[in-house]
Amino acid sequence: MINDEMNRRQFVATGASSLILASPLFQQSTTQNSSMHLGKTGIQLYTLRDLIAKDIHKTLNRLSTIGFAGVETAFWPDDVSIEDAGKILKEKGLTVLSSHCEIPVGDGKEKMLRMAEAYHCKRMVWHGWPEDKRYKTSDGIKELTSIYNEASAFAKSNGLQFGLHNHWWEFHNRIGDRFAYEVLQDDLDKDVFFEIDTYWVKTAGHDPAKIVKQLGKRAPLLHIKDGPARYNDDLANDKSPMVPVGKGTQDFPSIVKAAAGNTEWMIVEMDLLAMDHFEAIQQSYDFLTKNKLAVGEQ
Repeated sequence: MINDEMNRRQFVATGASSLILASPLFQQSTTQNSSMHLGKTGIQLYTLRDLIAKDIHKTLNRLSTIGFAGVETAFWPDDVSIEDAGKILKEKGLTVLSSHCEIPVGDGKEKMLRMAEAYHCKRMVWHGWPEDKRYKTSDGIKELTSIYNEASAFAKSNGLQFGLHNHWWEFHNRIGDRFAYEVLQDDLDKDVFFEIDTYWVKTAGHDPAKIVKQLGKRAPLLHIKDGPARYNDDLANDKSPMVPVGKGTQDFPSIVKAAAGNTEWMIVEMDLLAMDHFEAIQQSYDFLTKNKLAVGEQ
């Protein structure tokens, strides 16, 4: 009697489990969860540019203890060469996830190749500063698209990837009834990836989550910064400080959800701060990792 009852319960349990596993809702949920891997935590070294200029070794030593999975390079002090920077980063155990660069045309081609070799990284990102007035006209954007496609072709021919980092104007300037970033994509080569600066997207008046969702796999890198994100007509000279990630107006959980697992790197960046840099960096790292929005060093 006991054995019969146990067998009956096992059959019911097994049958119920089979029905659940076969359910389209369960399969859909499983598929979604499996694709929602978290991006790794990174930091744009531009955040620490003033401290690096004072003491590059002390600054990078301290940064290496926090737990970021990678760093993104920007500019170095005049007395630090690309090759020297690469050696120092390696000594500190800091992996370069990508590097900001000039557009690889003319002398920029040779410099980009030096950076890729010194940093042992394949993703090169045009930092996009300052604003190019060609972003205000359709013909201007077509001209820029041609330049970007040429840069991407050069990068690809050398085993590298070329990407674009945005500011606010790409998402604020209108050409007819469309925004500049929409016109840009018309003829942009599919190999060109986007590093979406979520802060500037929000500052321009868009929902970063919506933009990240639209771009999908084409935006593997996200710049994660927080603050007031208010538009004004002189943002290039705006001295409003930024704040640690999670302390401002950004909704990062929504951004991560919208990315649907396509984000490979969540890169913390703070252009200006009114507090201790490392305190802000630590708080940002803790917010991302403790809230399971990104993963730290494995």
